Amino acid sequence: MDKLVINNLTKSFGQTGVLHDVSFTVREGEFLSILGPSGCGKTTILRILIGLETADSGSIFKDGEEITSLSPSKRKMGIVFQNYALFENMSVLKNVAYALRKSETLRGTFSKEEANQKAREMLELVGLSGHLEKKLAQLSGGQQQRVAIARTLALNPDVILFDEPMSALDVDTRLSLRSELKELQKRFGTTMIYITHDQEEAFALSDRIMVMDAGEIHQLDTPANIIDHPADDYIRNFVIKNIEIKIHSLIRFAVPTEGICK
Repeated sequence: MDKLVINNLTKSFGQTGVLHDVSFTVREGEFLSILGPSGCGKTTILRILIGLETADSGSIFKDGEEITSLSPSKRKMGIVFQNYALFENMSVLKNVAYALRKSETLRGTFSKEEANQKAREMLELVGLSGHLEKKLAQLSGGQQQRVAIARTLALNPDVILFDEPMSALDVDTRLSLRSELKELQKRFGTTMIYITHDQEEAFALSDRIMVMDAGEIHQLDTPANIIDHPADDYIRNFVIKNIEIKIHSLIRFAVPTEGICK
């Protein structure tokens, strides 16, 4: 079943065309990555989906209802930004609880204590139950990203959008968060759309991958089908060759040298 249906999105900024008649679907409970280099239009798609940008033309349907002109608060989507967008003067617990109490869609639903309890539950899910009273400056980048994910999950959106959320994190933290993100998706059954320029990340996380360049879709398919049946030379060069290079690099650095084995 399709959760989102996107038809013929076109977007320009001034004289620069960013999206060119882009159409695709997102399935219920799917983890879809939008993969492409900087400037290919992937973040613009995300901003149009959640309502932070308006397309020049095209339409968006969610659960069969058109949401093209709805305000962000009425789309029942959440977003996790690259820069976390957290309140530095608040504790970890208050960052999540405050979002619950101030959300336009949930306002009045939670008392202060109920919001705090819900926030504690979400923070426990992402492994931060021991950090509730800490300020953001006391947390690592990975821990701050977990706060942002917990805050978004607490709002119970139908769709969660991720705007390159791990690009500033070190390799070990990224690997750990990838695993946690997949587990959270399975637990909540939430539809997730993940923006990335990292081929390895897209293939590790996704049910399907939408590969873009210059405002157009080159291929939308499962990771296995993209590897086995690349749609064109762009897929072969941008996706497959880059993955092969990363795999060979990992193997090379994982094999001990002769001197180390003595």
